[in-house]
Amino acid sequence: MEGLAIRASRPSVFCSTPGLGGDSHRKPPSDGFLKLPASSIAAENRKLVANSASFHPISAVNVSAHASLTADFPALSETILKEGRINGKEKAENIVWHESSICRCDRQQLLQQKGCVVWITGLSGSGKSTVACALSKALFEKGKLTYTLDGDNVRHGLNRDLTFKTEDRTENIRRIGEVAKLFADVGVICIASVISPYRRDRDACRSLLPEGDFVEVFMDVPLHVCESRDPKGLYKLARAGKIKGFTGIDDPYEAPVNCEVRHVYSIM
Repeated sequence: MEGLAIRASRPSVFCSTPGLGGDSHRKPPSDGFLKLPASSIAAENRKLVANSASFHPISAVNVSAHASLTADFPALSETILKEGRINGKEKAENIVWHESSICRCDRQQLLQQKGCVVWITGLSGSGKSTVACALSKALFEKGKLTYTLDGDNVRHGLNRDLTFKTEDRTENIRRIGEVAKLFADVGVICIASVISPYRRDRDACRSLLPEGDFVEVFMDVPLHVCESRDPKGLYKLARAGKIKGFTGIDDPYEAPVNCEVRHVYSIM
């Protein structure tokens, strides 16, 4: 065995670590494999592959799918996963946060900006995406790094498994809030453009961030105006009964009470 080969479908970054026999001037391998020399693999770690006896079922939770590496790695026995519930789904307990040597202030110093979340909420057709794009462009032109989380775009990937039922709407916003929090922690100005109809869900996202790092922008546009615009034709479908649970028609929208910014529609 000459070493480990890790396959990457689109290898774009090739790293070399001192002490692993690497060369910082080497080019990415043409065959798409990142090769690590056998000398870099400690003998005590190699037995993990061959010795299946190192895996033991956790009888405490009576779930055979869970396992702990208590035989060869006793230190890991303290991080046994136990079954729990959060939002009706399983969660892991007894997990410990791993602190990074690079903190948020270091990243913000590198980017020369403060990370935050600008949360744009309002009915469909109220202009959330238009404002988000304009804000992102304006900040970009000022040399600021931003990223926009558009409600529809997120449902194409991360939240593609969610419906528009109440519980799924809540989970949709929870996930977006957690992702936005990560962007802010990196130092990026994250612009979230989502209907987010329920006040409690928006408040939950706000609670994830330090005071002053969550800017709620309410697109206060009357329903009849949004419906007259109907850029996606969704109001028409909802009125025809072809879409159920549509915000503003047969599902409520709870307007913010103490938002930082309120955009009030007016006829010019």
